[in-house]
Amino acid sequence: MEQIIKKYINPSVEEWPALCQRRLADDDSIAQRVADIIALVKEKGDEAIRALSVQIDGVALDTIEVSSRELKGAYEKIVPELREAIAEAVRNITRFHMAQRFEPVRVETIPGVLCVQRAVPIERVGLYIPGGTAPLFSTVLMLAIPAKVAGCKEIILCTPPDKQGSIAPAVLFAAMVCGVEKIYKVGGAQAIAAMTYGTATIPAVDKIFGPGNRYVTKAKEMLSSTVAIDMPAGPSEVLVMADDCAVPEFVASDILSQAEHGTDSQAILVCSNEKTADDVCSALLKQLEQLPRKEYAMKSLANSRIIVLPDADARIAFVNKYAPEHLIISTNDPWGVSARVVSAGSVFIGNYSPESAGDYASGTNHTLPTSGWARSHSGVNVDSYVRKITYQELTPDGLMNLSKTIVAMARAEGLDAHAAAVTTRMDSLLAEQKNGE
Repeated sequence: MEQIIKKYINPSVEEWPALCQRRLADDDSIAQRVADIIALVKEKGDEAIRALSVQIDGVALDTIEVSSRELKGAYEKIVPELREAIAEAVRNITRFHMAQRFEPVRVETIPGVLCVQRAVPIERVGLYIPGGTAPLFSTVLMLAIPAKVAGCKEIILCTPPDKQGSIAPAVLFAAMVCGVEKIYKVGGAQAIAAMTYGTATIPAVDKIFGPGNRYVTKAKEMLSSTVAIDMPAGPSEVLVMADDCAVPEFVASDILSQAEHGTDSQAILVCSNEKTADDVCSALLKQLEQLPRKEYAMKSLANSRIIVLPDADARIAFVNKYAPEHLIISTNDPWGVSARVVSAGSVFIGNYSPESAGDYASGTNHTLPTSGWARSHSGVNVDSYVRKITYQELTPDGLMNLSKTIVAMARAEGLDAHAAAVTTRMDSLLAEQKNGE
């Protein structure tokens, strides 16, 4: 059988770190270029954006902002079937994210001491939507809908234009459906810099969301000390857990749906036996021939792996070590297995839950941590678009009840002014009490 994806049989734990490696980008080769772009945009604003559009995108822009005429034209280019599909996706994504809204917390920790926490939306957010070989209009839904649900007052969107200076109609239509009105024809590191520092046309934002290529990722990394970002990001990835109950054709389709994203994408199959591995390989070969984006998928598969681990505990341990962006569990008792998974961006349960469902329309968000960041980061959700502010109010009795604790702790840390902020008030209260007697 032709081997299009590397297979590893029961590798030792010592081999796992190497098997968990993603395709490593040569950051040094782009870091200086990204730094130069950032500096140029910071200094020259729109002038830099126009120059970089010519240099990088090969297009001279008449205007940076998308016009109302372009938006109307995009609507007319969307076939009714796609309009209906997007509308259904919007309903499902909205429903799931509405359920995430935060209820204020109000607790009296001791008599007279009231503590409150409430969620406040981020005022202005910037969404980055990749262009390239497959403009991801679904990402517009995934980023704009939770921003709207959270109550963000201003949403701006940047996405690269094509050679004619146009934005993909589906991206513009999705933005309109989500109520995004400020859309700019700028991509790459220059878009991230523009949203960070602001230009005459593009406003600076408080937080930037969205995936992108290595230049976008590096720019977000470099500017994360100046503007908040959603999460570290890298090429998209999937891990499929499979045992003898998995359907090889389904697993192969899941692997290819990930592989067709781009040459840097990665798919991992962790299965219980060699027969499953071989059956999936056979199905991959058949399905690959029917794939229009076969060239991209082949390069991605060269960076992908099949790992046979007969022991169920070892399979789960490997998944938690890898910490996949997408995890598909095609096993017996998939919910039981999922309960033991502690590191994954989004989990798809059973043979009939393809990653495509979460990518588009089930309701969950597809903007997820990659490259092992699922060990410490969540995917985008409503919480990503809010800040949680705490409040406290102490009555005179409340301060009196808590004063000894505060003073003892402040003095133990050598912070006498902290203690005095309490004792000064206590002296005043005691004086008032004495005068009232």
